Amino acid sequence: MTTLAVAVARALAADGVRHAFGLVGGGNILATAALTGAGVHYTAARHEGGAMAMADAYFRVTGEVAVCTTTHGPGLTNAATALAEAAKNRSAAVLLCGDAPTGGPRAHDIDQSALVTSLGVPVVRLTDPATAVARTSAALELARLRQCPVAVMLPGDLLGAEVSTPSAPGANTVAVPAAAATVRPDELAPVLHALGRARRPLLLAGAGAWRAGAGKVLRDLGDRLGALFTTTVMANGLFDESPWSLGICGGFAAPEPARLLSGADLVLAFGTSLDTFTLHGGRLLDPGATVVRIDLEPGPGSAGRGDLSVTGDASVVAARLLDALGTAGTPDASGTWRSAEVRATAARRWDTVPFTDDSGAGRIDPRTFTRRLAGLLPADRTLVLDGGHFIAWPAMYWPVPDPAAMVFTGAAFQSIGLGLAGAVGAAVGRPDRTTVAALGDGGALMGLPELETLVRTGRSCLVVVYDDASYGFEDHMYTPRGADPATVNFNDTDFAGTARALGAQAVTVRAPEDLAEVTAWRERGCPGTLLLDCKIVHTVMAPFLEDLLAPADRPD
Repeated sequence: MTTLAVAVARALAADGVRHAFGLVGGGNILATAALTGAGVHYTAARHEGGAMAMADAYFRVTGEVAVCTTTHGPGLTNAATALAEAAKNRSAAVLLCGDAPTGGPRAHDIDQSALVTSLGVPVVRLTDPATAVARTSAALELARLRQCPVAVMLPGDLLGAEVSTPSAPGANTVAVPAAAATVRPDELAPVLHALGRARRPLLLAGAGAWRAGAGKVLRDLGDRLGALFTTTVMANGLFDESPWSLGICGGFAAPEPARLLSGADLVLAFGTSLDTFTLHGGRLLDPGATVVRIDLEPGPGSAGRGDLSVTGDASVVAARLLDALGTAGTPDASGTWRSAEVRATAARRWDTVPFTDDSGAGRIDPRTFTRRLAGLLPADRTLVLDGGHFIAWPAMYWPVPDPAAMVFTGAAFQSIGLGLAGAVGAAVGRPDRTTVAALGDGGALMGLPELETLVRTGRSCLVVVYDDASYGFEDHMYTPRGADPATVNFNDTDFAGTARALGAQAVTVRAPEDLAEVTAWRERGCPGTLLLDCKIVHTVMAPFLEDLLAPADRPD
């Protein structure tokens, strides 16, 4: 007899799911056993939120859907923050979780479908064994095509129900949207008109452009227009091969490339929500510039900036624009926009910007530390960021090979604590690359259980904890406004000792010479997990936050 749990697991494996992350309980332990029995590789997490963040990161680095599996009730609620992050990041995943029996809820059950739906996640509740396989396959297809997490609920009383030969998909399957392969001519026409007037065009690409495989066609379009290139932090590295790339657009932009960004008179934004961080609170782009947003989601960006909008896949729209320009003549991008001087300016990134080293009293300046470590990192790496004030330093000084090598956990939902779990998902998904995980002390403590998971996987990972003994963002932003410092400042944590207790290699960093262990680790082939417990100077504020806190009339 084939049970529903086994049939669902076999369907997911047959449809190409290769990995699952989870934590077992009564509501999912049989389904998890069925997954491993079907050949799906399983990583056991220490917290359901960690398991969901692992599946999210796995998708970001591979483009493939993984399963996160949890039990019912608290198993699902524990996963909620990471699930919301995945939904807002448009990360494809299948959440396979236990649920209340079909006969009605027990005293300890909650309305799981309502909870998950409130996070923007589609729900598929398997209430009929006859359609369970077809609906599971459709849920996986929905996750892939819409690029979103989909929750598949397993009522506890049906896990052992017999499932006969799967029926053909019918009325009970999940509606799957068609891919946006067409572009409306009435939306393209004003864009072409704006291109005809532009003298300083700028192409801005986000994660949606990367996922659409639009890198080459966007580079061709930019070269056709004589444009400069930039990306969101999520698409970091997409244009790095071009000498006309300005790097990241937003608060992490280096000063001189940022001045070029502000000089654009037309911005073509592909596959990005144009949120306030990308626009640096409205400080970066010229208010008079025409902004065109090209995305699968119609309308202006989340920050309200967008004069024109084209609904469609970034690759398809870029190809249509390139074809149209082939017959319309070349826009007259000024020679000063792609000049030798501009090319030299574009190359002046943060590693060329001087600063005063504030190291002292047993603590290291985060800029000194990050710049020194940059030269010791493996070139072929995946960078995983947690959330917090510290994020500026690795984003400013550590380039990545391509957007699949940048996993910025928590950015979409503005959370912290997902970085260690994200490192597990990234390391499992891309074992050919060394994972470099950067965290603040607050996020590291919040997600600490998954350090054990990371060590247990045996993957190559360098964990960098920026320990300023505080919630730095909140301290810098709100203490001057009257917040109680005691609520955001703490004693130092011995992260190195904790890491060693969990089986990792570790070293405390208070000065550049303490980084010798990184060199030794690399010479050994980067085995296992090495944690750097970096005691950084608390008073050094990241440039993006300095800008946000500065008076609006402050001169550049």
